Amino acid sequence: MKTVFSFLTFTLGFLLIAQTQDLNQQFDEIISQNYNNDMPGATILVAKNGKAIYRKAVGKASLELDVDMVPENVFMLASISKQFTAVAILMLEEQGKLSLDDPITKFIPDYPTQGKTITVHHLLNHTSGIKSYTGIGNFVEAARRDKTLDELIDYFKNEPMDFEPGEEFRYNNSGYVLLGKIIEVLSEDTYENFIEKQIFEPLGMNSSSYGNNRELVPNRVEGYEQDASGYVNAHYISMTLPHAAGALASTIDDMLKWQNALTNNTLIKATTLDKAINGSELNNGEHINYGYGLGEMSLKGAKGYTHSGGIFGTSTNGIYLIDEDVYVIGLSNCSCNDIGTVTNRLAAAAIGKPFPTMKDVVELTETQLKKWVGAYQFEDEAVRHIFMKDGKLKSMRESETNTVFDIFPLAEDHFMFEDGDIEYKFSVSKEGKRQVLFITGNESKGHEIDKAMPEAKKEITLSNAILKQYVGKYELAPNFIVEVTVDGQQIFGQATGQGKFEVFAENETTFFAKVAALKVVFNKNETGEVESFTLYQGGEETIAKKIE
Repeated sequence: MKTVFSFLTFTLGFLLIAQTQDLNQQFDEIISQNYNNDMPGATILVAKNGKAIYRKAVGKASLELDVDMVPENVFMLASISKQFTAVAILMLEEQGKLSLDDPITKFIPDYPTQGKTITVHHLLNHTSGIKSYTGIGNFVEAARRDKTLDELIDYFKNEPMDFEPGEEFRYNNSGYVLLGKIIEVLSEDTYENFIEKQIFEPLGMNSSSYGNNRELVPNRVEGYEQDASGYVNAHYISMTLPHAAGALASTIDDMLKWQNALTNNTLIKATTLDKAINGSELNNGEHINYGYGLGEMSLKGAKGYTHSGGIFGTSTNGIYLIDEDVYVIGLSNCSCNDIGTVTNRLAAAAIGKPFPTMKDVVELTETQLKKWVGAYQFEDEAVRHIFMKDGKLKSMRESETNTVFDIFPLAEDHFMFEDGDIEYKFSVSKEGKRQVLFITGNESKGHEIDKAMPEAKKEITLSNAILKQYVGKYELAPNFIVEVTVDGQQIFGQATGQGKFEVFAENETTFFAKVAALKVVFNKNETGEVESFTLYQGGEETIAKKIE
């Protein structure tokens, strides 16, 4: 019996090692698709049940000095800082020092609320209507100047309100600066000291701090951006500007300590954390995904919460899947890198539901492919057309752009888009009707309808001289910049933390993408200079002001 038991123990141990090696290999492949050793890099950690199961550094911490990244490197967290600010406010709530329903004038009596009642809750979930200071004027230029906290608040406090408090959700850095002010008023200390004494020190987050341009920080990385010439040093930003909205710095190891503190209710009760991670509501009862410093999410059917960050030279993202107890954190030292896609794919692999890749594609006959050709209407009223062209199956969603995507077979009834982030699963109902699941983070069910397919957008060719007038940087949202570049007769866009993609001309000022269903219209002022563009995507219109 002892021999049999020893054999079983050895076999189970061998299988566990093999599974771990296979998972590590999946993780390595995901990272290698987005990073190499000669570019700005990232540190990445995957944890299960509170313990790291994968810890990786890739790329360069300094391009100039040719210094490789190590897992201990320190990064700006950017907007991931907001979850620390939100938890600090919730700690003060548990101590009875404030209520989330308190008007902000209780703590900042001279703040001009323009006759509106703005509460702490409105600041936490970005529904205050206060204008975000990162969207005022030329923020790249403003970011270079130091400001005291009160000077920073003065910078935006008299701006017109964007909407009535609680009526809309609009991501807002000003609200979190005001939360930092409230923390200072109630603690009678600086925001920096409160976070360090009440959070970092008790949790042993010894490599974390409030970002500082002058202090020497061991293992701190250099920050980079990318333009038409390649990698460049990131724009300078005074760390007095992000404050409680984005000024904290940390490492992947310290961030695991932070997540474990949230999971284990070390700083706040479970019932208090629930308010932060389960979204919130507008005045009309409409649910929004953003709670307090964190946004709820679903990944391959797994429920969790997340937050990303982007600041000059930094791109960050963290994901926690609740039932699976899986945490993934990625910190990158270039605002050009799409760390969010990497962390999503790592999290999916960690729960045994990896995103498919082109390696998983199989061959099907034309008859098998044609089986699913037709129009499908989904729960959100979207209509998607599946059709054959040049021997391949393709998908088109009716939209402003009617963008066509190739889809690739994983099985006779299972297809994916090229990047693997979107899938179709087809089936036939009991009534003999075709139906399909459209799978992203969530699933949407579609049923076949009788509807003709609209024509795809047709592109035209514009001269380099026409295209060059659109080159520049445009602020689509606070800390979210789209850089437009031109190469010959091709024009490209690249958003903060995302890859570069080509757009195609419909006419001299209107462009559309083929990688996503979006349209861009460039706007000119009275003198004919380009001053902004309007993005049409998902039924919404967003204006991006040209800032550089």
